[in-house]
Amino acid sequence: MSGVEPGTPCWTDLATPGLEDAKRFYPELFGWTGRVSPEPAAGGYTVFLKDGRAVAAAGPPAAPDQVPIWSTYVATDDADLVATRVEAAGGQVVVAPFDVFDQGRMAVLSDPAGAVFSVWQPMAMRGAELFNAPGAMCWNELVTPDPEGARDFYALVFGWHAEEQPTQPAPYTGWRCGARIVAGMTPPLEELPADLPAYWSVWFAVADAEATAARAAELGGTVLVPPRDTPRGRLAALRDPEGALFSVLTLRPGRTG
Repeated sequence: MSGVEPGTPCWTDLATPGLEDAKRFYPELFGWTGRVSPEPAAGGYTVFLKDGRAVAAAGPPAAPDQVPIWSTYVATDDADLVATRVEAAGGQVVVAPFDVFDQGRMAVLSDPAGAVFSVWQPMAMRGAELFNAPGAMCWNELVTPDPEGARDFYALVFGWHAEEQPTQPAPYTGWRCGARIVAGMTPPLEELPADLPAYWSVWFAVADAEATAARAAELGGTVLVPPRDTPRGRLAALRDPEGALFSVLTLRPGRTG
């Protein structure tokens, strides 16, 4: 098993028709370098490194009409069992479990409200090698109009327990897996488009949310939610030039997402 415990977000990648643009935009934004998979069948799948450690990746979409999206991968020791649980809990198996060369076994799944996520059963590739540092994933959050349905679903699928966090100005729901809060849940932000389905958002740590948001705009991205203070730190919600949503966060001292 990987160093990331089962039930914990362990990896993220971007599916985008604009792969070449992504390989320009994100390295300039986060200081990443890219390592393209040598496997011809991988379609140019590119692992992004920060200070030599894998933090994320980007590849072509699975279907021509797929919208650009950052995916949250949750670690598991049995991808097939998770897929079975998803169907039993009222979700959908979008892509049935399959082996990714010798790297791991994965599946693409959806909760009943339409939020898509993936699971990763590691083999050679264990997941991200850096978390909670500038340029690395630091948090994953379910944005959903149906928190009650999500509570039941993710409890059945991953054994997560939704736990209210006493934050200001409003309570926040954390997902507890064993001893740790591993992710969060929130209703859709008023600033975001009203027709967005439920989705999992990926947050990357940065040294300065203001500077990163301004740089994203310079590089052709869009600032959806300007930098603002949250209990976890200073947050901005962005879109890349192809339209993929992601967030950046200046972590408060002592916070890890």
